[in-house]
Amino acid sequence: MARFSPEPPYLHGSAHRTAILLVNLGTPAAPTPAALRTYLKQFLSDPRVVEIPRLVWWLILNGIILNVRPAKSAAKYAAVWTKDGSPLKVNTEAQAKLLQGWLGSSGMDGEQALRVDWAMRYGQPSVEAALDRLKAEGVERTLILPLYPQFAASTTASVFDAVADWLKRIRYPMELRLVRNYHDDPAYIAALAATVREHWAAHGRPDQLVMSFHGLPKYTLTKGDPYFCQCQKTGRLLAEALNLPPSEYRITFQSRFGKAEWLQPYTQPTLETLAREGTQRVDVICPGFVADCLETLEEIAMECKTAFLDNGGREFHYIPCLNQRPDWIAALGGIARQHLAGWPLAEHRDPTAAARAKALGAPS
Repeated sequence: MARFSPEPPYLHGSAHRTAILLVNLGTPAAPTPAALRTYLKQFLSDPRVVEIPRLVWWLILNGIILNVRPAKSAAKYAAVWTKDGSPLKVNTEAQAKLLQGWLGSSGMDGEQALRVDWAMRYGQPSVEAALDRLKAEGVERTLILPLYPQFAASTTASVFDAVADWLKRIRYPMELRLVRNYHDDPAYIAALAATVREHWAAHGRPDQLVMSFHGLPKYTLTKGDPYFCQCQKTGRLLAEALNLPPSEYRITFQSRFGKAEWLQPYTQPTLETLAREGTQRVDVICPGFVADCLETLEEIAMECKTAFLDNGGREFHYIPCLNQRPDWIAALGGIARQHLAGWPLAEHRDPTAAARAKALGAPS
């Protein structure tokens, strides 16, 4: 028999609210080995993230990785940590607040009833906790909007798993919609292009624009993930928006982990090769990340910069993620509106419903 968690009592005639839940990857609670061990254990225990036999991986994870990697990762996080927490947390929280304001001021009838919240797939606030909170507030419909423009089973599908796990313990679930991908959304592409143009207006143009996406094992492509193809399309559309010929940009993949072959070309080796071949300046943008995080601020802006300069390059520019840009918030709002279509956005209260229910014997 299913075991359901305690839920708020059903209130007859209550308002029917609609919510948007933004979900990003996650962050440790602090830049310390202990916090990283907790975070990495949750993250790397997800079978969507590491698709090798569970027993073999359990031995590797608990016997080696969780004893070695937390201290190294903590040092990297410490290099980018802010007074308000990790950059990913700060930017994701800000995006939710800005989207709430954008939707609330857009003038559509009833949109003031929309509730925008945020969660992390790993770490806190969790997807489960966010959905519990929304349900307690009387939310009847929620749009799950992962902050991953390109779909991958290890990211977007894992968010869907977390939502499904929550549903399993809920007696009376809210209606749900899931956004799968928006890698070619015109407003998203336009916002990316605007960041590049603004950077070039201030700093001049590079010899090469490198578009670095998060890497995945190559087997994900052969197993059916569209991620590689969607990254290629995002990169092509961005290049077209900037009027860049193929000779002036590269699409690469970063953050390789382990010994398996990953999607190629790899970002850092590409930068090293460009430097050795005489490329003087590169600009790097990470279109798959909509908020700056460890992988952009430490891996790209620090490690990859050093690698490029150490191999003979002269100038390296990192172009920040979309973060809190107004054009990105508007693009995110447009994506949300598209997927909210048909749902009532106003609060509907029935002041007589409670009295009718009581007369029929319902608990007060």
